[in-house]
Amino acid sequence: MTALSLARNSTKQHPLDVIERLVSDNDWISDRRNDQEMAVQVPGRWCDYSLFFAWNDDAGAIHFTCAFDMRVPEERRTLIYGLLALINEKMWLGHFGLWDEEGLPMFRHALPLRGSSGPSLAQMEDLVETAIVECERFYPAFQYAIWGGKTAAEAVAAAMIDTVGEA
Repeated sequence: MTALSLARNSTKQHPLDVIERLVSDNDWISDRRNDQEMAVQVPGRWCDYSLFFAWNDDAGAIHFTCAFDMRVPEERRTLIYGLLALINEKMWLGHFGLWDEEGLPMFRHALPLRGSSGPSLAQMEDLVETAIVECERFYPAFQYAIWGGKTAAEAVAAAMIDTVGEA
């Protein structure tokens, strides 16, 4: 049996420090509440997105969410759970969920970093870019399902149509 060896690096960079650099480079509004949590506001095409980063020392991981600026009414939540299942089938990284307490749809992902010297700026850029791209892609599906009276399948199908050219 081969033994795994983990390199120890004493010059670890705190993950939230890397995220602060990304935030600064993009002139986004942020609030670093402590060494474990950071909230960021990012403008998007459809709405402003609320990003939340939580560092967990015990797990050696960053938990990341990107919430929409929309609420799902109680009476539409069953439909939205079906929509989430259809959307998540199309995801390669992360997944969408619903923060039930607030009725907020959000993209979620966790990045384990145990044994590393911390995340690179490129990794954090990829994480945030993936979230924004997926949120922008599926935002219309949530709107179609919540306000447009579409079924989950109709909402996903309508959101997945690629437009060509400009109107």
